[in-house]
Formats: sequence, C-alpha cells, structure tokens
Amino acid sequence: MEGLTKNQEGTDLSANTILELLANRRRRYLLYALRGHEDPIELSRIAEQVAGWEHDCPPEDVAKKQYKSVYVSSVQCHVPKLDDAGVVDHDESNHTVVLGDNFEQLEPYLRLVVKDEPENSTLNAALQSEPGDGLITQIRENVAKLKH
Repeated sequence: MEGLTKNQEGTDLSANTILELLANRRRRYLLYALRGHEDPIELSRIAEQVAGWEHDCPPEDVAKKQYKSVYVSSVQCHVPKLDDAGVVDHDESNHTVVLGDNFEQLEPYLRLVVKDEPENSTLNAALQSEPGDGLITQIRENVAKLKH
C-alpha cells in the first residue's frame, strides 16, 4: 500500500492516501474545524473545538485532560500526517494550521463521511450552521435529488 510521503502538496492524492487520512475521526474533526477559515488558526483553538465535538459539549466545558489528549495527538500524529499530504499547512514555529492546496481533493470525500457523524451532537449543529446552509444540509439535499 502506498503510504504518505513528505511534500505531496500540489500532487494528486491517491485513493489509499485519501482513505488513510479520513479513516481517523479526530483527523476528520480537525478538517471540519478548519473548513471556512482562510487565515492560519492556532492549533490550541482547533484542539479545543475538536475536544468539544468528541465529548459533545461546548469547548469551554472540556476537561483539561480531554483537551490535552486532542492537542498532543494532533501535534504528534494527525497534523503532521495531514501536512505531509499537503491537506493542511502547519507552521511548527507558532503552532498554527490552515487548509492546504490538496484539501480540495479530499473535500468531496469528507462530505460523504460526514453523514456518519452523530445526528444529535454539537458537531452536527456546528456543521448545520456553516455558511451556505451547512454541510450536512447540502449533503441531505444532494442525496434527496439523487433519489428522485
């Protein structure tokens, strides 16, 4: 199986790479949190949001231990993997992330897997309230069109 290699930015992502990146829920949550942001965001802010979604509560209610788990795994594993694929750009000097050029290749698949996220959750509510009628609403409308 083809693994991720450093500096895949600007290249076509293989199906194996796309599936590997989306296989982990925490990586998907990181990508959901970055969608719609054009400027780099501190990884600590993203980790707070992801921890809130994982524990289905507002970010300010997340326990320190839960936040730390998300932050450490993001820094050590998930963000480097996404960065290597060119899906995010990670500035290690100031711990900020922003979506990279290759995110566009991954986004259609991210739109498919979002259907498996819990329906009555803070994540679902956040995705519903996104600009442009929300990601989940768009998916449901597209599925309804396909059925007719």
